[in-house]
Amino acid sequence: MDELMIETKNLSKHYGEQKSVDNLNLHVKQGRIYGLLGRNGAGKTTTMKMLLNLSNPTSGEIRIFGENIYGNERKILPRIGSLIESPGFYPNLTGTENLKIFALLRGVSKRKAIEDALEVVGLPYNDKKLFCQYSLGMKQRLAIALAIMHDPELLILDEPINGLDPIGIAEVRSFIRELCEVKKKTILISSHILSEIALLADDIGIIDHGILLEEQSLSALEDKNSKYINFIVSDPAQAARILEKDFKTVNFIVGGNHSIRIYDDKVSVSLLNRTFIENGLEVSEAHTCEDTLEDYFKRVTGGEGIA
Repeated sequence: MDELMIETKNLSKHYGEQKSVDNLNLHVKQGRIYGLLGRNGAGKTTTMKMLLNLSNPTSGEIRIFGENIYGNERKILPRIGSLIESPGFYPNLTGTENLKIFALLRGVSKRKAIEDALEVVGLPYNDKKLFCQYSLGMKQRLAIALAIMHDPELLILDEPINGLDPIGIAEVRSFIRELCEVKKKTILISSHILSEIALLADDIGIIDHGILLEEQSLSALEDKNSKYINFIVSDPAQAARILEKDFKTVNFIVGGNHSIRIYDDKVSVSLLNRTFIENGLEVSEAHTCEDTLEDYFKRVTGGEGIA
Protein backbone atom coordinates (compact mmCIF):
# COMPACT_ATOMS: atom_id res chain seq x y z
CA MET A 1 0.00 0.00 0.00
CA ASP A 2 1.25 3.48 -0.88
CA GLU A 3 2.39 5.55 2.10
CA LEU A 4 0.01 8.42 2.88
CA MET A 5 1.59 11.85 3.22
CA ILE A 6 -1.75 13.47 4.12
CA GLU A 7 -4.73 11.76 5.68
CA THR A 8 -7.79 13.47 7.13
CA LYS A 9 -10.51 11.74 9.11
CA ASN A 10 -13.96 13.36 9.18
CA LEU A 11 -12.38 16.82 8.92
CA SER A 12 -15.00 19.57 9.31
CA LYS A 13 -15.06 23.35 9.49
CA HIS A 14 -18.29 25.14 10.37
CA TYR A 15 -18.96 28.87 10.53
CA GLY A 16 -22.14 29.02 12.56
CA GLU A 17 -24.73 27.08 10.57
CA GLN A 18 -22.61 27.10 7.40
CA LYS A 19 -20.58 23.94 6.74
CA SER A 20 -17.53 25.03 4.76
CA VAL A 21 -15.95 21.55 5.00
CA ASP A 22 -18.00 18.55 6.02
CA ASN A 23 -16.53 15.20 7.17
CA LEU A 24 -13.68 15.25 4.65
CA ASN A 25 -11.56 12.10 4.27
CA LEU A 26 -8.52 12.88 2.07
CA HIS A 27 -5.78 10.41 1.16
CA VAL A 28 -2.71 11.94 -0.51
CA LYS A 29 -0.13 9.31 -1.46
CA GLN A 30 3.62 9.79 -1.40
CA GLY A 31 5.31 10.83 -4.64
CA ARG A 32 2.06 11.67 -6.45
CA ILE A 33 0.17 14.79 -7.50
CA TYR A 34 -3.28 14.99 -5.93
CA GLY A 35 -5.70 17.41 -7.60
CA LEU A 36 -8.43 18.80 -5.33
CA LEU A 37 -11.06 19.85 -7.83
CA GLY A 38 -14.09 22.02 -7.19
CA ARG A 39 -15.83 25.24 -8.00
CA ASN A 40 -14.88 28.48 -6.27
CA GLY A 41 -16.33 28.32 -2.76
CA ALA A 42 -16.38 24.51 -2.66
CA GLY A 43 -14.11 24.36 0.43
CA LYS A 44 -10.67 23.84 -1.18
CA THR A 45 -8.86 26.80 0.42
CA THR A 46 -10.46 26.17 3.84
CA THR A 47 -9.23 22.56 3.69
CA MET A 48 -5.67 23.63 2.83
CA LYS A 49 -5.62 26.23 5.61
CA MET A 50 -6.55 23.54 8.13
CA LEU A 51 -3.82 21.25 6.78
CA LEU A 52 -1.29 24.05 7.33
CA ASN A 53 -2.57 24.86 10.83
CA LEU A 54 -3.73 28.30 9.65
CA SER A 55 -7.32 27.53 10.62
CA ASN A 56 -8.63 25.33 13.40
CA PRO A 57 -11.07 22.60 12.39
CA THR A 58 -14.43 22.29 14.10
CA SER A 59 -13.88 18.54 14.33
CA GLY A 60 -11.90 15.71 12.79
CA GLU A 61 -8.26 14.66 12.56
CA ILE A 62 -5.32 15.62 10.34
CA ARG A 63 -2.34 13.30 9.92
CA ILE A 64 0.69 14.45 7.90
CA PHE A 65 3.75 12.22 7.41
CA GLY A 66 1.83 9.67 9.49
CA GLU A 67 1.57 11.91 12.57
CA ASN A 68 -1.21 13.98 14.05
CA ILE A 69 -0.41 17.60 13.22
CA TYR A 70 -1.63 18.87 16.59
CA GLY A 71 1.23 18.79 19.04
CA ASN A 72 3.72 18.10 16.24
CA GLU A 73 3.50 21.42 14.36
CA ARG A 74 7.17 22.36 14.81
CA LYS A 75 8.29 19.00 13.48
CA ILE A 76 5.83 18.76 10.56
CA LEU A 77 5.32 22.27 9.16
CA PRO A 78 8.99 22.97 8.21
CA ARG A 79 8.79 19.94 5.88
CA ILE A 80 5.91 21.54 3.91
CA GLY A 81 5.99 24.24 1.25
CA SER A 82 2.79 26.12 0.55
CA LEU A 83 1.09 28.71 -1.61
CA ILE A 84 -2.16 29.91 -0.08
CA GLU A 85 -3.48 33.16 -1.50
CA SER A 86 -0.74 35.79 -2.10
CA PRO A 87 2.42 35.93 0.04
CA GLY A 88 3.32 39.34 1.49
CA PHE A 89 6.21 40.34 -0.76
CA TYR A 90 7.81 43.78 -0.47
CA PRO A 91 6.85 45.78 -3.61
CA ASN A 92 10.00 47.97 -3.55
CA LEU A 93 12.41 44.99 -3.53
CA THR A 94 13.44 42.61 -6.31
CA GLY A 95 12.36 38.98 -6.37
CA THR A 96 15.79 37.83 -5.20
CA GLU A 97 15.85 40.38 -2.36
CA ASN A 98 12.41 39.26 -1.22
CA LEU A 99 13.49 35.61 -1.15
CA LYS A 100 16.66 36.50 0.79
CA ILE A 101 14.53 38.04 3.56
CA PHE A 102 12.30 34.94 3.74
CA ALA A 103 15.38 32.70 3.70
CA LEU A 104 16.75 34.54 6.75
CA LEU A 105 13.41 34.30 8.56
CA ARG A 106 13.14 30.58 7.84
CA GLY A 107 16.76 29.76 8.55
CA VAL A 108 17.39 28.39 5.04
CA SER A 109 21.10 27.54 5.04
CA LYS A 110 21.64 25.98 1.61
CA ARG A 111 23.95 28.33 -0.33
CA LYS A 112 22.20 28.17 -3.70
CA ALA A 113 18.65 27.70 -2.37
CA ILE A 114 17.32 30.97 -3.80
CA GLU A 115 19.09 30.64 -7.12
CA ASP A 116 17.89 27.04 -7.54
CA ALA A 117 14.26 27.91 -6.65
CA LEU A 118 14.20 30.79 -9.14
CA GLU A 119 15.68 28.56 -11.83
CA VAL A 120 12.93 25.97 -11.34
CA VAL A 121 10.18 28.58 -11.87
CA GLY A 122 11.97 30.34 -14.72
CA LEU A 123 12.78 33.65 -13.01
CA PRO A 124 16.23 35.33 -13.22
CA TYR A 125 18.54 35.47 -10.20
CA ASN A 126 19.67 38.96 -9.10
CA ASP A 127 17.41 40.64 -11.64
CA LYS A 128 16.94 44.41 -11.09
CA LYS A 129 13.19 44.41 -11.70
CA LEU A 130 11.18 45.31 -8.58
CA PHE A 131 8.31 43.14 -7.40
CA CYS A 132 5.83 45.98 -8.05
CA GLN A 133 6.87 45.83 -11.73
CA TYR A 134 6.17 42.10 -12.01
CA SER A 135 3.33 40.77 -14.15
CA LEU A 136 0.72 38.58 -12.44
CA GLY A 137 2.42 35.51 -13.90
CA MET A 138 5.83 36.53 -12.52
CA LYS A 139 4.30 37.16 -9.08
CA GLN A 140 2.77 33.67 -9.12
CA ARG A 141 6.12 32.15 -10.11
CA LEU A 142 7.90 33.97 -7.27
CA ALA A 143 5.28 32.69 -4.82
CA ILE A 144 5.97 29.10 -5.94
CA ALA A 145 9.74 29.74 -5.69
CA LEU A 146 9.16 30.80 -2.09
CA ALA A 147 7.19 27.60 -1.45
CA ILE A 148 10.01 25.32 -2.71
CA MET A 149 13.04 27.34 -1.54
CA HIS A 150 13.60 25.28 1.62
CA ASP A 151 13.35 21.99 -0.34
CA PRO A 152 10.17 20.64 1.32
CA GLU A 153 8.97 17.06 0.98
CA LEU A 154 5.34 18.08 0.56
CA LEU A 155 3.86 20.98 -1.42
CA ILE A 156 0.38 22.39 -0.86
CA LEU A 157 -0.54 24.76 -3.70
CA ASP A 158 -3.88 26.58 -3.80
CA GLU A 159 -4.85 27.57 -7.36
CA PRO A 160 -1.22 28.06 -8.54
CA ILE A 161 -2.24 28.72 -12.16
CA ASN A 162 -4.75 31.44 -11.33
CA GLY A 163 -4.35 34.47 -13.57
CA LEU A 164 -1.73 32.94 -15.86
CA ASP A 165 -1.90 33.08 -19.63
CA PRO A 166 -1.92 29.78 -21.60
CA ILE A 167 1.89 29.77 -22.02
CA GLY A 168 2.38 30.49 -18.31
CA ILE A 169 -0.07 27.72 -17.38
CA ALA A 170 1.82 25.21 -19.55
CA GLU A 171 5.17 26.23 -18.01
CA VAL A 172 3.85 26.00 -14.43
CA ARG A 173 2.32 22.61 -15.24
CA SER A 174 5.70 21.47 -16.58
CA PHE A 175 7.74 22.40 -13.52
CA ILE A 176 5.11 21.06 -11.10
CA ARG A 177 5.34 17.69 -12.89
CA GLU A 178 9.15 17.95 -12.73
CA LEU A 179 9.00 18.63 -8.98
CA CYS A 180 7.05 15.41 -8.56
CA GLU A 181 8.84 13.15 -11.04
CA VAL A 182 12.43 14.40 -10.74
CA LYS A 183 12.58 15.98 -7.27
CA LYS A 184 10.23 13.32 -5.82
CA LYS A 185 7.92 15.83 -4.13
CA THR A 186 4.39 14.96 -3.09
CA ILE A 187 2.02 17.70 -4.25
CA LEU A 188 -1.52 18.63 -3.25
CA ILE A 189 -2.86 21.15 -5.75
CA SER A 190 -6.31 22.74 -5.89
CA SER A 191 -8.01 24.18 -8.93
CA HIS A 192 -11.40 24.98 -10.43
CA ILE A 193 -9.95 24.41 -13.92
CA LEU A 194 -10.85 20.82 -14.68
CA SER A 195 -8.89 20.57 -17.93
CA GLU A 196 -5.64 21.52 -16.18
CA ILE A 197 -6.13 19.12 -13.28
CA ALA A 198 -6.78 16.35 -15.83
CA LEU A 199 -3.43 17.09 -17.50
CA LEU A 200 -1.49 17.31 -14.23
CA ALA A 201 -2.83 15.10 -11.46
CA ASP A 202 -2.28 11.41 -10.70
CA ASP A 203 -5.20 11.32 -8.26
CA ILE A 204 -8.31 13.49 -8.08
CA GLY A 205 -10.66 14.46 -5.28
CA ILE A 206 -13.90 16.17 -6.29
CA ILE A 207 -15.22 18.52 -3.60
CA ASP A 208 -18.58 20.28 -3.72
CA HIS A 209 -20.19 22.31 -0.93
CA GLY A 210 -17.50 21.07 1.46
CA ILE A 211 -18.19 17.38 0.78
CA LEU A 212 -15.71 15.05 -0.93
CA LEU A 213 -17.90 13.40 -3.57
CA GLU A 214 -15.25 11.28 -5.25
CA GLU A 215 -11.62 10.27 -4.70
CA GLN A 216 -9.93 8.16 -7.37
CA SER A 217 -6.85 7.88 -9.52
CA LEU A 218 -7.23 9.84 -12.75
CA SER A 219 -7.06 6.60 -14.75
CA ALA A 220 -9.89 5.07 -12.69
CA LEU A 221 -12.04 8.17 -13.22
CA GLU A 222 -11.36 8.07 -16.95
CA ASP A 223 -12.45 4.41 -17.00
CA LYS A 224 -15.81 5.52 -15.56
CA ASN A 225 -16.46 7.71 -18.57
CA SER A 226 -19.43 6.07 -20.23
CA LYS A 227 -20.07 5.39 -23.88
CA TYR A 228 -23.52 6.36 -25.11
CA ILE A 229 -25.61 6.76 -28.27
CA ASN A 230 -26.66 10.34 -28.90
CA PHE A 231 -29.87 10.90 -30.91
CA ILE A 232 -31.32 14.22 -32.04
CA VAL A 233 -35.02 13.63 -32.58
CA SER A 234 -38.12 15.72 -33.21
CA ASP A 235 -39.83 14.58 -29.98
CA PRO A 236 -37.47 13.39 -27.17
CA ALA A 237 -40.41 12.68 -24.83
CA GLN A 238 -41.91 10.22 -27.31
CA ALA A 239 -38.46 8.71 -27.89
CA ALA A 240 -38.17 8.14 -24.13
CA ARG A 241 -41.55 6.35 -24.10
CA ILE A 242 -40.43 4.11 -26.98
CA LEU A 243 -37.19 3.24 -25.11
CA GLU A 244 -39.13 2.27 -21.98
CA LYS A 245 -41.94 0.36 -23.74
CA ASP A 246 -40.24 -1.31 -26.72
CA PHE A 247 -36.62 -1.60 -25.54
CA LYS A 248 -37.28 -2.10 -21.80
CA THR A 249 -34.59 0.39 -20.71
CA VAL A 250 -34.55 3.50 -18.53
CA ASN A 251 -30.79 3.98 -18.90
CA PHE A 252 -31.00 7.23 -20.83
CA ILE A 253 -30.95 11.01 -20.31
CA VAL A 254 -33.15 13.51 -22.14
CA GLY A 255 -31.07 16.65 -22.79
CA GLY A 256 -31.49 20.01 -24.46
CA ASN A 257 -31.73 20.73 -28.18
CA HIS A 258 -33.95 17.66 -28.77
CA SER A 259 -31.17 15.27 -27.72
CA ILE A 260 -31.46 11.96 -25.92
CA ARG A 261 -28.48 9.95 -24.65
CA ILE A 262 -28.85 6.18 -24.38
CA TYR A 263 -26.33 4.48 -22.06
CA ASP A 264 -27.64 0.93 -22.57
CA ASP A 265 -24.99 -0.87 -24.66
CA LYS A 266 -27.42 -3.70 -25.51
CA VAL A 267 -29.55 -1.38 -27.66
CA SER A 268 -28.95 -1.64 -31.43
CA VAL A 269 -28.44 1.79 -33.03
CA SER A 270 -29.91 0.70 -36.39
CA LEU A 271 -32.95 -0.97 -34.79
CA LEU A 272 -33.55 2.03 -32.55
CA ASN A 273 -33.24 4.40 -35.50
CA ARG A 274 -35.74 2.36 -37.54
CA THR A 275 -38.20 2.15 -34.62
CA PHE A 276 -38.09 5.90 -34.06
CA ILE A 277 -38.82 6.55 -37.76
CA GLU A 278 -41.63 3.96 -37.87
CA ASN A 279 -43.25 5.79 -34.96
CA GLY A 280 -43.24 9.07 -36.84
CA LEU A 281 -40.13 10.64 -35.29
CA GLU A 282 -37.69 12.63 -37.37
CA VAL A 283 -34.10 11.58 -36.61
CA SER A 284 -31.57 14.23 -37.62
CA GLU A 285 -28.54 12.73 -35.86
CA ALA A 286 -27.41 9.40 -34.41
CA HIS A 287 -23.87 8.58 -33.33
CA THR A 288 -21.84 6.90 -30.59
CA CYS A 289 -20.08 9.23 -28.11
CA GLU A 290 -18.06 9.00 -24.91
CA ASP A 291 -18.42 11.15 -21.80
CA THR A 292 -15.54 13.49 -20.96
CA LEU A 293 -14.19 14.08 -17.47
CA GLU A 294 -16.26 17.28 -17.44
CA ASP A 295 -19.42 15.29 -18.19
CA TYR A 296 -18.56 13.03 -15.27
CA PHE A 297 -18.00 16.06 -13.02
CA LYS A 298 -21.43 17.39 -13.99
CA ARG A 299 -23.07 14.06 -13.18
CA VAL A 300 -21.31 13.76 -9.80
CA THR A 301 -22.00 17.33 -8.67
CA GLY A 302 -25.46 17.44 -10.19
CA GLY A 303 -24.85 20.78 -11.87
CA GLU A 304 -23.07 22.66 -14.57
CA GLY A 305 -19.41 21.94 -15.22
CA ILE A 306 -16.46 24.12 -14.40
CA ALA A 307 -13.93 25.70 -16.69
